[in-house]
Amino acid sequence: MDQRHRRFLIETATIVAAWAVFGLLVAYQSTKLSELGGRDMPWQVALRPAALESTLWALTTIAIFGLARWFPLDRGRVLRGIAVHVVAAVVIGLARAGLMLALSWYWPWIRVRAFGPQFWGTSSQNVLYYALLLGIAHLVLYYRRYRERELAAEQLARGLTEARLQALKMQLQPHFLFNTLNAISALIPAEAKPARRMVARLGDLLRTTLEHEATQEVTLREELAFLEPYLEIEKARLEDRLTVVMNIAPETLDARVPHLILQPLVENAVRHGIAARIEPGTVEISAFRGSDGRLLQLEIRDDGRGLDRHTEDRNEGVKSRRGLGLTNIRSRLEQLYGTQHRFKLENRSGGGVLVRISFPFRLGQEAPAGLRRAET
Repeated sequence: MDQRHRRFLIETATIVAAWAVFGLLVAYQSTKLSELGGRDMPWQVALRPAALESTLWALTTIAIFGLARWFPLDRGRVLRGIAVHVVAAVVIGLARAGLMLALSWYWPWIRVRAFGPQFWGTSSQNVLYYALLLGIAHLVLYYRRYRERELAAEQLARGLTEARLQALKMQLQPHFLFNTLNAISALIPAEAKPARRMVARLGDLLRTTLEHEATQEVTLREELAFLEPYLEIEKARLEDRLTVVMNIAPETLDARVPHLILQPLVENAVRHGIAARIEPGTVEISAFRGSDGRLLQLEIRDDGRGLDRHTEDRNEGVKSRRGLGLTNIRSRLEQLYGTQHRFKLENRSGGGVLVRISFPFRLGQEAPAGLRRAET
């Protein structure tokens, strides 16, 4: 049972209980007034009209509460709400008069002999009760909204607190990690310079990542500088099996690119294209402007074994490895550039994989469309 259904049941039960108590009080009042007048009214005789009125008003109240939820008297919808509730009050009055007239044919103690006098005779009471019940319904509605906003604010405050605690925890984790790397480096013998250098470059890589964790875009020059420690680690690991070729057009070095756009793609090329085989391999990284000068194009090539044939990227019409890195890159490009970007992953005719990315060529601090929408 969802919360809305449970709330409706509780509301209905409360309305029925309140009108049941009202009916009992009316019946008790009738018996006492009869005693004061010198007449003895049996309890069941006093209870019949009170129970009938309580039942009708309980059903009417449930209907009014429903109409208040559907047509609240909120700002901008007051006139429409008033019109709906005026019509509803008239319809309920007509329905009550017709029902009482019909019931009088079966229960003679209901003294209703004509529809018109019954309707007009109870119209003022019906309108008064409708307005009172409508006001109570709106009080309940506004209190419920207030509580929902209060709960939402509490959840937001709790979430912010957890986020602050998580941020403090994340600040401690890199500190611990750097200390651990320094301890590992100290344990490595002095003559093992390549191992020490790998640990140092790993520390540089992690430090650069943390320094730019809130940055969405950097220059291509900064992105290549960030990529350098990773390539040094892979070259030390694979030695002569890995060759890296850079074809970077000078005019593209100051262009804005998404931070961490190259490293996952180069890692895929090294991991799946070069490290997975015994023969030496080459990874080529290219950056140049498009033919019309409006787009920056990045390409990463490898001469490895190519893409897996049993998985297919239906969005691009090519076979691909759908890893976390590629999924993340696609999502970031979509958020930053929308329809202004292109991402293509395909097998090269001569063997290996080609990744081609293009997006608007920009210099300076101008934000892409996705960041402008987020700031707005």
